[in-house]
Amino acid sequence: MARGVYIHIPFCHQICNYCDFNKVFFKNQPVDEYIEALGQEMRMTVENNPQTFTHIETIFLGGGTPTSLSVEQLTRLMELIHLYIPLEQVMEFSSEANPDELTHEKLMVLKKYGINRLSLGVQSFNQEILKKLGRTHSNEHVFKTLRDAKEIGFSNISIDLMYGLPGQTLEQWQETLDIAFSLGLPHFSAYSLIVEPKTIFYNLMNKGKLSLPGEDLEAKMYDMLMQQMEAHGLTQYEISNFAKKGFESTHNCIYWENDEYAGFGAGASGYLNNVRYQNIGPLRKYIEAVENGTLPLLDTHEVTKKERIEEEMFLGLRKTAGVSKQQFIEKFDVPMEQLFAEHIAKLETEGLIDNTEDVLKLSYNGRFVGNEVFQQFLLES
Repeated sequence: MARGVYIHIPFCHQICNYCDFNKVFFKNQPVDEYIEALGQEMRMTVENNPQTFTHIETIFLGGGTPTSLSVEQLTRLMELIHLYIPLEQVMEFSSEANPDELTHEKLMVLKKYGINRLSLGVQSFNQEILKKLGRTHSNEHVFKTLRDAKEIGFSNISIDLMYGLPGQTLEQWQETLDIAFSLGLPHFSAYSLIVEPKTIFYNLMNKGKLSLPGEDLEAKMYDMLMQQMEAHGLTQYEISNFAKKGFESTHNCIYWENDEYAGFGAGASGYLNNVRYQNIGPLRKYIEAVENGTLPLLDTHEVTKKERIEEEMFLGLRKTAGVSKQQFIEKFDVPMEQLFAEHIAKLETEGLIDNTEDVLKLSYNGRFVGNEVFQQFLLES
C-alpha cells in the first residue's frame, strides 16, 4: 500500500552543472501536453490500483523545477492532482522551488491547493560558487521568497545546501551556514557534491578542469555541519537532513523506511505492490505512451526478499534512529544478527556502528563513511 506520491516536473529554465536528474530546457517543450499526460497517468494508475491509494500521507512535487511552470500551468497541475489523487489523509504536501522563480502569484496557487511545505534549492550563499554551479538566483531572491512565503502563511520551509563544491573553502562554508541559521528555518538538507556522469561537472573533471576540495576538507565541512546544526537546535534525523522537532520530512522518511510510494512523470521511479518501476524518460515518448492509453513504464522489477532485506539495512541506516531489530524480525521472520553477525561485529569493533539491544545505527564516525558501511549488508546470493 502506497504511503506517498512523487510527481516529476522535468522542466528547467537553467540546467545546473551538477544535476543528473531527468530534465530539459523549458523553451519549446510540450509543457501543457506533459501536464495533461501526468493527469492521465495518475488517473490510470489509481484506477488500476484503488486499494493501493487509500492511505496516501504525502505528495512531493520534484524536478527539474516545479516552479518553472507558469501560474496557469501550475494551477492546471494542481487541479489534476486534486482530481485523481485521494487527498483525504495527506498530511504533507511539498514542492521544490527555485528562489528566483517562486513569485507571489505562484506561492498563492500553491497555498490555495494545499501545499504546506516548501523546499528551496539554495545550495550556497556565495555568489561566486552559485555561478560555478550554474544557479541563477541571488541571496536577495532567497530572502524575498522567504518573506513572501511566511507572509502568505507557509511555516514549514526547508532549504537545500551543498558542500565539497569546486573551489569552496571552509570559511565560505561557514559563511553559508551562518546566513542559513540567521533565517530561523525549521529544516535543512545538506549534501556533499557527487560528480555524476552526463553532467557538465563530470565533463570538466575528465578534462582536469574541476578543482574539488579533498576528502579531508570535505570531512571537516561535514563535521562542522553536524556540530553547528546541533548547536542551533536542529536534530540530525538522517545523514543529510536536520530539523526542529515535528518538521522532519515525512515524504523522505517513506523512502528511508522502505515503504511504498507511487512515482508519476517522465523518468520517475516508484515502488508499488512489491514492484520497483521506472517510467520512460524522454518527454515525447512518455506523452505518446500515455496518449495511447498505456502506463509509460520503461522497466519493472519485482523485489526479492533478499533485496528487501538489503534495502531495509541500506535505507534504514541512513536514519540516525537506525534500524529497529523488532521491526526487522516482524518484516522478515529472522533476527538481523543471524544474517549479519560477522559484519556487525566487525563494524562495531571499528567504531562505525552502535549496536544496542533494540537498534542498529551508524555511530558518529560511521556517518562519514556511510556507503562503506552499507556495503557490509549485502547478502550472499
